[in-house]
Amino acid sequence: MITSRSSAAARACARSPLLRPVQHQRRSLATVSSTLFPGEPSAPHLVTSAIPGPKSKELSEGIGTFQENRAHGFVVDYAKSQGNWIADADGNVLLDMFAQIASIAIGYNNPDLIALAKTDEFITATMNRAALGSFPPTNWQELVETGLGTVKPKGLSQVMTAMCGSCANEIAFKAAFMAYRARERGDKADFTADEMQSCMKNQSPGSPDLSILSFTSAFHGRLFGSLSATRSKAIHKLDIPSFNWPVVAWPDVKYPFSQNARENAEAEKASLAAVEEAIVSSTKAGSSYGPVAALIVEPIQSEGGDNHASPAFFQGLRDVTKKHGVFLIVDEVQTGVGATGSFWAHERWNLTTPPDFVTFSKKMQAAGFYHNVETRPSLPYRNYNTWMGDPTRTLQARQIIRTIQDHGLVQKTDEVGNYVYKALYDMIENGAGRGKVEKLRGENAGTFLAFDGKTPEVRDKLIMEMRKQGIHMGGCGEKTVRLRPMLVFEHKHADLFLEKLEKAFGQL
Repeated sequence: MITSRSSAAARACARSPLLRPVQHQRRSLATVSSTLFPGEPSAPHLVTSAIPGPKSKELSEGIGTFQENRAHGFVVDYAKSQGNWIADADGNVLLDMFAQIASIAIGYNNPDLIALAKTDEFITATMNRAALGSFPPTNWQELVETGLGTVKPKGLSQVMTAMCGSCANEIAFKAAFMAYRARERGDKADFTADEMQSCMKNQSPGSPDLSILSFTSAFHGRLFGSLSATRSKAIHKLDIPSFNWPVVAWPDVKYPFSQNARENAEAEKASLAAVEEAIVSSTKAGSSYGPVAALIVEPIQSEGGDNHASPAFFQGLRDVTKKHGVFLIVDEVQTGVGATGSFWAHERWNLTTPPDFVTFSKKMQAAGFYHNVETRPSLPYRNYNTWMGDPTRTLQARQIIRTIQDHGLVQKTDEVGNYVYKALYDMIENGAGRGKVEKLRGENAGTFLAFDGKTPEVRDKLIMEMRKQGIHMGGCGEKTVRLRPMLVFEHKHADLFLEKLEKAFGQL
């Protein structure tokens, strides 16, 4: 039931999702932003000479009296943010090309999500948070199947919900370890008394010496297990005990990627050989780490500097892991949900067999991983916690997926991304960015674009100059600028961004 004050959009949200057609009628790509956000600004509005301004600094200092505040960029007025535009506490309004670290898919205060929030279904889920592993709500199957279930990666039939991206990766690790050991002992074999007793002492055989293989510059989260696979920045890992897990160098590719095909193929071949050697050596006596149970990889290494590889490289990873009985985990926490011009970035690899796990979060708002029934744990309570996700966020995810489909936002993002890439290429090779930034990447990867400053200082200065121009951007890696606009980012926003970027280059 919906209250009489609910909008027509809210009533549409509440209709039985089983009656919704699989193929949605799409509106004109050119009208998406104006349709969803008719009052969206057309230009930045700047009221302070620097960002953060005095009010933002004051509020941040207040937060600092009870929790860490030194990573604050500025304090946001979310009520006044709209569509592609973020408003800060001082009244500045900027075009947001960072989107809460790549986490906003369909714009601030999207009317479809506001309508959802007014429904009784959403209110009930929010007011009565379920312990999903033990007491799921009556509509849980329908909610998952009509939302997250409609975008299952090809070849994967199961979904396990979680709390965040780090959680998604960490419970995927657990699932991989359990499935690896189940395969070793036999699916129907019981645990031995020795296993039951030794695990309580953190000793083998109950706590086996297994490992997760990851790459240099990888980022898979900051929780205890996921942090052991993260290799992007020392500040993330300092003072934290870690598992002794192996690492292989990411391919040393050159950009623009398509113009260096031969060199990049050789670099990828070397990395694949190192992956196989790490897996094989892990099972030999005297290995410094235990057998590799799973390999985890990002389609584009995001936090580590927006590092790319070819579809052939990822097919090679699938071949090697299949050959040696190692599970393949594809971390789509940042790349998933449309930003690369396909719903899942790994779709463009055209793998001959699917990954074993695909993790997600960020733009989905909900989190978790897709997999197959073979990697379910053998008994209940093994991959379990109180919440196991959040029905409220799962409702949001369902509406986000529908809005993306209704407006053709993945296709639009692909088109806009190609437009921006070509303009950036010309600006960096022949225009205002020449000699100041380099290594443009993200060709045919939607709006998931990046380039490097000549130095870290140039990168940092460019980001601050763009704030002065009314554009909010973010960095990653040592000296990379990464672009992470929302899926409602259109040509008009792209033109504004490119105009301001050219001006900012002039200030470097």
